[in-house]
Amino acid sequence: MSGFRVSRAGPLALLQDSGRFGVRHLGVTQGGPADLHAWAWANSLTGNAWGTGVLEITFGGLELVAEGDLTIALTGADLGIKHNRQPAPRWRTLAVAAGDTLTFGTPANGLRAYLAVSGGFRGDTVLGSSACVVREQLGGFDGQGNSLREGDTLTVNRAGTPPAQRAAPESERHDYRQMAILDLLPGAQIAAFTGRSLFDAFNAEWRVDQRADRMGVRLTGPALQCSIGSLISEGISLGAVQVPPDGQPIALLNDRQTIGGYPRLGNLTPMAASRLAQCMPGQAVRFRAAGIDSTLRQHRRFLQEHAAASAC
Repeated sequence: MSGFRVSRAGPLALLQDSGRFGVRHLGVTQGGPADLHAWAWANSLTGNAWGTGVLEITFGGLELVAEGDLTIALTGADLGIKHNRQPAPRWRTLAVAAGDTLTFGTPANGLRAYLAVSGGFRGDTVLGSSACVVREQLGGFDGQGNSLREGDTLTVNRAGTPPAQRAAPESERHDYRQMAILDLLPGAQIAAFTGRSLFDAFNAEWRVDQRADRMGVRLTGPALQCSIGSLISEGISLGAVQVPPDGQPIALLNDRQTIGGYPRLGNLTPMAASRLAQCMPGQAVRFRAAGIDSTLRQHRRFLQEHAAASAC
């Protein structure tokens, strides 16, 4: 079924389903949405099942032309999105007609926007997922891990009954300009950090470095001291906060390597990793210690809410 034609390609627009799982023993990373929260809301608003492919647009600069009548939702960052040259509503369903244009400008609030269409975007499945990982040349609309290019055609799965008009609650529409408080589960090596470093880790402001992408985000602040210089490499999870010898933490995201040997301060929760993925370089963030029980309850509730919404 016709979806959109790319009339102008931005720097990084990728197809992302929920991610590629069960293959890290092969050295293949996860992929999937950098901001799970905004991605899930985009699918829920359009009535799609959990795991349906959504377009993740980083930095903007993209222009799409609709090739059919579609129901869409735009969530995540405010990239100055316009529908037929008028400001497009975000965090709610929107009807677009054949010939309509969607234009993504530059970041005004956050870094990554998500475009879902009722029925879901269609992409080539590789190793059980269409999640696009450019470095590994896997997934995406062509199965080769390419970001969108001018002239590409995005096809969609045929939707059933169009979903009723929906909007996300105001409480779910994050203001990404506010300081991000990142919940962190203390890790196995946390006792190897000095007392002063632990105090600084949870009380200092950290700044997002220019060296930030879908693989990870470097943070700058007080140098953290650890008695462990390096470890035998072990599996790395989404949100792992490694501390290399320079003492500046690196929070690893969806396109991270599968193993690593730096000591870890801990692990960001999935929602904290999502929030960090929306932070611009230079933005301030703080860590907040979190417990496993409350974190599990919150994440299970989030999954249940969105699975239920997609089944409606």
